[in-house]
Amino acid sequence: MLHIYCGDGKGKTTAALGLALRAAGSGMQVCIIQFLKGAPTSELHALARIPEITVKRCDKNYGFTFSMDAATKEQLTACHNRLLDYAMRCDCDLLILDEFFPAYAQDLLDRTVAARLVLGWQKELVLTGRDPGESFLARADYVSEIHAVKHPYTKGISAREGIEF
Repeated sequence: MLHIYCGDGKGKTTAALGLALRAAGSGMQVCIIQFLKGAPTSELHALARIPEITVKRCDKNYGFTFSMDAATKEQLTACHNRLLDYAMRCDCDLLILDEFFPAYAQDLLDRTVAARLVLGWQKELVLTGRDPGESFLARADYVSEIHAVKHPYTKGISAREGIEF
């Protein structure tokens, strides 16, 4: 089954991690692949304590794509392609591809391999991020769209450890 958590609101990754926690609690093996994320986040500490959950991501923070030069984007794409390769070989019951849609839309991964992975995955698969393409939405079994109604950032309040990261 294909699950999609999309939209402009806070909580797409949080929803996916909640499903990971539920699956791990039932004894399922979970693999979380995070695209476009390399900075430390608080949930990584908790996830590392759960033997049924494996998290893979880039080993450094490349920053925001709008401020990257071509060489940095090339390095990030290479990292994402290694993550895709790992996902293709991952023996798990639940695979989460976090921030998949922006990485896919911005050509920061091999789109052919990514599409093959999504189309060929036989178990539970979760894709997160803004603006999923129609082809992904059409294939999905679950689609949850999270809308931003109100967020402290609009008042100038920075991201807070343990809440936003």
